[in-house]
Amino acid sequence: MANVVFLWHMHQPYYVDPAARVATMPWVRLHAVKGYLDMISVIEEFPRVRANFNLTPVLLLQIKELNEGKIRDLWLDWSRMPAVALDEETKFALLENFFKIHWDNLVKPFPRYWELLNKRGLTFYRDDVRRGLRYFSTQEFLDLQTWFNLAWCGYTAERLYPELTELKRKGRNFTEEEKQRVLDIHMEILGSLISKYRAAEERGQVELTTTPFFHPILPLVYDSSFAARSLPGRKFPERFSWPEDAAAQLTLAVEQHAGLFGKAPRGLWPSEGSIAPELIPLMQRSGIEYFCSDEENLFNSLKRDPAYQSRAVDHLELFQGWRVAHDGASVNALFREKPLSDFIGFMAARNSPQAAATHLLFHLRHIAELVPKETGVIPLILDGENAWETFADGGAGFLRAVYGGIESDSGRLHSCTIEDYLRHHPPQKQLTTLHTGSWIGSNFDIWIGEEEENRAWNLLGRTRTFLQEKINTGTLTPTQHATAMREIYAAEGSDWFWWYGPDFSTENDALFDSLFRQHLRNVYTLCGAVAPAALDVPISTRSTEPLYTVPERLISPSLDGGESFFDWLGAGGYTPGSEQGAMYRAERLISRIQFGNNEKMFFIRVDLRKRAAAELIVQFHQPAEQQVKISLAGVKKSFVHIGVPLAELGLTGEATLAFQVKIVQDGIELECYPESAPIQFQLLGRDFALRNWIV
Repeated sequence: MANVVFLWHMHQPYYVDPAARVATMPWVRLHAVKGYLDMISVIEEFPRVRANFNLTPVLLLQIKELNEGKIRDLWLDWSRMPAVALDEETKFALLENFFKIHWDNLVKPFPRYWELLNKRGLTFYRDDVRRGLRYFSTQEFLDLQTWFNLAWCGYTAERLYPELTELKRKGRNFTEEEKQRVLDIHMEILGSLISKYRAAEERGQVELTTTPFFHPILPLVYDSSFAARSLPGRKFPERFSWPEDAAAQLTLAVEQHAGLFGKAPRGLWPSEGSIAPELIPLMQRSGIEYFCSDEENLFNSLKRDPAYQSRAVDHLELFQGWRVAHDGASVNALFREKPLSDFIGFMAARNSPQAAATHLLFHLRHIAELVPKETGVIPLILDGENAWETFADGGAGFLRAVYGGIESDSGRLHSCTIEDYLRHHPPQKQLTTLHTGSWIGSNFDIWIGEEEENRAWNLLGRTRTFLQEKINTGTLTPTQHATAMREIYAAEGSDWFWWYGPDFSTENDALFDSLFRQHLRNVYTLCGAVAPAALDVPISTRSTEPLYTVPERLISPSLDGGESFFDWLGAGGYTPGSEQGAMYRAERLISRIQFGNNEKMFFIRVDLRKRAAAELIVQFHQPAEQQVKISLAGVKKSFVHIGVPLAELGLTGEATLAFQVKIVQDGIELECYPESAPIQFQLLGRDFALRNWIV
């Protein structure tokens, strides 16, 4: 029997404009009425199942501030406003923002909501939308205000408040009273969340863990030069080294957690699984008994550990607890099983709930047969909020099937809290050389080392140095000191750096950039000084890049397994992962897709990171639903070339073709690219070369 540990990570960055005390984005409230409520409620249906929840302090702070009326939710203000009283700017804001929701699962199923989206336009063109404001009636804006907030309500909210289901059935012509009731329900749910999680822990069904307060990459706050350990040769910013801030982020997290839940947390999910040996003494001093990180960090640690350098490391070393020591201090640790954790977060929703659950349970049982009975542990650690929007039913069917499967299989699988596991099975092995890195790539590439990221770190470092100089003069009052430090701690959060640089992009890059610089400006203002002009200059300068490139010339590559750079010159291209947003996926089989055509054939090249006993499927969506399947079991090269006659696809001339590429294993869809919408392009006709010929 193996111990299965679920650690569901719940996090939202600090969206609050510190000057206006307004949450400029609504995701704390909206995830509350969906994922946060659903996740703590569905587990109540399985009293013998145990789970762990990581509620970040900065998330809890915003829940608390919203409940106490200490901050306002800007999008809630827009929603509360009577539709008849909306001014032009607010109407524009509604049309821009109130379709920021999963369209397939939460817009298309509701005819009125889908109708409003189509009227606005599936692609948001600012000038067109502004010109079209006059064509939206007051009732249409009222329905939009209602639908956006109604659609976010999860399956538990509908069970607790049946009137939500009735409103969804009604579908249109909502009244102001009905809209206000939806928003009141949002606030009622928000007000109940902390007590629900506390009650679940008090009855012993869940354990609540914490994270450094404002979700910083703690090793980089301790000393940004640590990044060079796993990214040698990279150009880094001016050194940022404030170990006392790293300690404070832990202390503040423990203090708030104890105040909200009645006891201090035992466990820590370091922000983004980021660890370094120097953090071990800080954890021990703050009362943290264990931390969790990623399997790559474990295996990179073992590569450097003297006790393991003389022998190969078996992957089964992962499925146990560890004691980690440094500089006279030690804490326990668990390391996440990556492939199954990523499957839940990224691919389970692409399969039926039962099939996805069966796939997960099968692999858990297989691992259970390989690890020591009673002491083996399988840590599944992942985002506990963002994934559920991609499930048609909000994840209810999948979670119930998984929890139910574990509850009924007590002979092979046993779910437990991390504290219970470590208490009954103290680690028998010790790491003496802990790797420095995060759960993403086992390094800190996402947050440091690119031009925008480095500039942000430099501005943060100069502001922190300025504040310390003011503190050292003794001229700041205790309130000034404490408030200015909170602004620094907020600016140390990882989320700002996540969106800087080329790795990730969002429609709200400029807003995140502005909030980051506002925190730094506030430090100077609180100290009675004028902020440097550099803080008025945006850091983020990138515009959104296209998801894929379309072909620029006709191609006729060889299909006999040969490889030539020139064969694919001018082909269209897509790189998996280029559409990533708030979530990161590490394991991908496909590294690159190229495509194009000549007069008679459509060609596609798929580059593979590794070989696998799986099936590659090219799923055509336009002009009709068709599939081409290739077994990868016998593929000897690192790429696959496929040619499909255009006639077989029902295509002629310069028609439009739309497709996705999938990896399927044992009937379970593991990868799909692009993830959100297919590649769509116009075939190049035979006279294309003549029309585009130049000397």
